[in-house]
Amino acid sequence: MPFRILRSFANPPTPAPWSALLLIGALCLSGCSLLPLSEKSDDHQEAATAAIAESATPAFDLRVRAPATVQDTLERHLELQRFRHLPDLHANELQRLLGAADANARELLGTMGYFAPTITVELTETPDSPTAPRAVVVTVEPGPQTQVARAEVLFSPGRTAAAEVTGNQPPDASTRQQQRVQRNWSLTPGQPFTQSAWDAAKNDGLRQLQARRHPTARIDKSRAEIDADKHEAHLSVTYEPGPAYRFGPLRVQGSQRYDPDGARRLARLPTGAVYDEAEMLDAQLRLASSGYYDAVFLTLDTEGTDPQAAPVVAQVREAKVQKLVFGPGFSTDSGARLSLEHIHNQMPGLGWRAVSKLAVDRETQQASSEWTDLPDDRGWRWFAGGELQRESTGDYDVNSSRLRAGRSKSTRHIDRNYFVQYDYANSQGLAANVQSPSDTSTALSVNYGWTGRYFNSLTAPTRGHGIAVELGLGTTLRPERDPFVRTLVRWQSFVPAGRVTDDAGTGRNARLALRAEAGAVLARDGAQIPVTQLFITGGDTTVRGYGYRSIGARTDNGQLYGGRYLAVGSVEWQRPIVYKGQMTDWESTLFVDVGAVADKVGDLSPRVGVGAGVRWRSPVGPLQADLAYGIKTQELRLHLRLGFSF
Repeated sequence: MPFRILRSFANPPTPAPWSALLLIGALCLSGCSLLPLSEKSDDHQEAATAAIAESATPAFDLRVRAPATVQDTLERHLELQRFRHLPDLHANELQRLLGAADANARELLGTMGYFAPTITVELTETPDSPTAPRAVVVTVEPGPQTQVARAEVLFSPGRTAAAEVTGNQPPDASTRQQQRVQRNWSLTPGQPFTQSAWDAAKNDGLRQLQARRHPTARIDKSRAEIDADKHEAHLSVTYEPGPAYRFGPLRVQGSQRYDPDGARRLARLPTGAVYDEAEMLDAQLRLASSGYYDAVFLTLDTEGTDPQAAPVVAQVREAKVQKLVFGPGFSTDSGARLSLEHIHNQMPGLGWRAVSKLAVDRETQQASSEWTDLPDDRGWRWFAGGELQRESTGDYDVNSSRLRAGRSKSTRHIDRNYFVQYDYANSQGLAANVQSPSDTSTALSVNYGWTGRYFNSLTAPTRGHGIAVELGLGTTLRPERDPFVRTLVRWQSFVPAGRVTDDAGTGRNARLALRAEAGAVLARDGAQIPVTQLFITGGDTTVRGYGYRSIGARTDNGQLYGGRYLAVGSVEWQRPIVYKGQMTDWESTLFVDVGAVADKVGDLSPRVGVGAGVRWRSPVGPLQADLAYGIKTQELRLHLRLGFSF
């Protein structure tokens, strides 16, 4: 927006006729720039200008002498730069350009808060110069930078949020929101005034209003008064919040194969709640990740609707009923990996969604199928699944199968499920004529799981915590019946540990990543628990410095096997990397991992791994590369991992 500059002049004003002539000249020049040109002509002109810039001898050489704080902006954006390579530039045309350079430079300096500069434009003929026949030198003394003296944040009809509270009446939610906008105003008195900071402050306040309760908020008026003599800026902005909105019903557009009511249950939009952009984006993400849609876009309908029940329009593009996905992969734990996945979004008869998968890597061969129903009005859904697997577990190859059926529910932060599970495991010793402690065993159990995720990001968290609890009650069926209890608790937290800033003042927090895991299987000593219900650890995501699933209990013949008790802990320091004075997307890490597995608590013997690594903040989550040393094995291992999961 234009500035209003309050400035006193020591010199007498320009006579009126000269003012009129200057005004007419300025209007004529600006009128030339308003002549219509086709896009094709613009493109042709830009291409021609680029060709001239590469091939023609410059009409003049331009140099800017100014402090580093303003020099780069002037060199990039002075209008003179556009005409340096103009062929056959006549002297009178150059003089006209030089006459406009002063005003152009002042306008650029004004956007950076310098309203009282001293500017000198000099032209020197250089006929013997090999680069250009003339040299233009622009010398700038920007003077003091303007500081913000006052900043007023108002709300229509011209009252501050605080003024809306009278007597002892507590402020309502909208008033409290407006007060937060005032408290969080970024361009406060004493800060340097720049056009970019002024625009950012106004837009940030507007976004705070639009993100919750007031999606139609707008800037009613704004004003920046500059006192060039005192180098002060007086700022005022008035917001028109508009009505407070609440979520109405979800309307699905583009639905053909799948039930629109199912989309409503998948989105779990809180109908009747105060409008919150984050809630709407979460609902959009749930629809997009459900597998039923290739594209989803949610918008709030604010045109001619009741603000207290504004419909949310979901524009969807449905996924195909069936899809086949082939995926290669690699990890340092299990080597190269190949997978083939078949997805059926409407199983005949049931109408459930089925995901069937074949996966092969160095350690595991697996075939599985997971079936899920659409959630009901309370968010609970039925699921069932089964898998066949052959996996290296310690010193044994284990052939196992599992059947599972139950119900699950996912909310914004909490996942819950309960199910019945059948396990079968057959362990084959690697040495000749050696049998595992439980050659073949089966079990039936009832299980409950609860997971709470309170991270600031589900893909690349930097603060927050998560906790998960699993509890199972069951009985072995073969070789004989023995009751058992299985429990597992996992916890992870990110704790700020100082702030790292670059030369431009951009900062990110360093942090400590803390992780712990504990599990136990309680049963009589002779109970033959399936190995799939026991614990074994080690590898990229547990105890680095040790091989994948290489930390377990020991059998009587000294072979590694799953154990009944598990304890794992990790402390990792993550610090952003600043390179050449600029913040990067890389982080360095130092870590210590500890883990132990045994059949008795007193036999737990910790395995310690220490190391260092780097993290890259990729669009799909952190890419991690760690070099870890196992204290027990005295081996150095490289661990690679993509993404974050809890």
